[in-house]
Amino acid sequence: MENSFTPIKAWAENDRPREKLKNLGRKSLSDAELMAILIATGSGKESALDLSRKLLRSVDNDLGKLGRMTIGELQKTKGIGQVKAITIIAALELGQRRKELPKEQRKPVTNSADAYELIRHHLADLPHEEFHVLHFNRANICIAQTKISSGGITGTVVDSRLIFKSAIDHHSTSIILCHNHPSGNLKPSNEDIHLTRKIVEGGKIMDIPVMDHLIVTERGYYSFSDEGMMP
Repeated sequence: MENSFTPIKAWAENDRPREKLKNLGRKSLSDAELMAILIATGSGKESALDLSRKLLRSVDNDLGKLGRMTIGELQKTKGIGQVKAITIIAALELGQRRKELPKEQRKPVTNSADAYELIRHHLADLPHEEFHVLHFNRANICIAQTKISSGGITGTVVDSRLIFKSAIDHHSTSIILCHNHPSGNLKPSNEDIHLTRKIVEGGKIMDIPVMDHLIVTERGYYSFSDEGMMP
């Protein structure tokens, strides 16, 4: 049977990802076409675009899943070597960082959705659980974010003393607690509820109000404040 493989260089100019971006703009390209530009070359009898499509199929065309993959996991797709894997991870990380506003442009946080936008790029894609704190000044502008702990798939140990030490170090006038559920389950556990109560009580003593506790997942969030669960 005659091999139907045709390298990208032999395609019509408007079909080549690089030329398509140059002539029609970035929005005209599919995810696979953008990926093909990143990895630059194919492998064996596959073009860079074929290889990109295969990689995206392996994660059900979910860029969120792709963003969570390690170098080793990416290399499990035949044709993706270490250099290509590192390039993909670096590009996705840049995309996430681009979404984060610099401090001088940050606006006051007035609701749970605002807080979620600040933290979701740090927590939503993680394959393990982490606990973070957002720190605020009197104008409700986020002045810092700190990671308190990192754990496993189902939980992480949180020391409330570290939370308040961090708040004091950053001169915070209020804080928001945040942690992720890698499973995607938005329901707070009994441990989540107990921990929230404990830290809220500690905040009252320290005169550092705890405004909310967010449970973050890839597809959304749960706000203790919105649900009337703050003590």
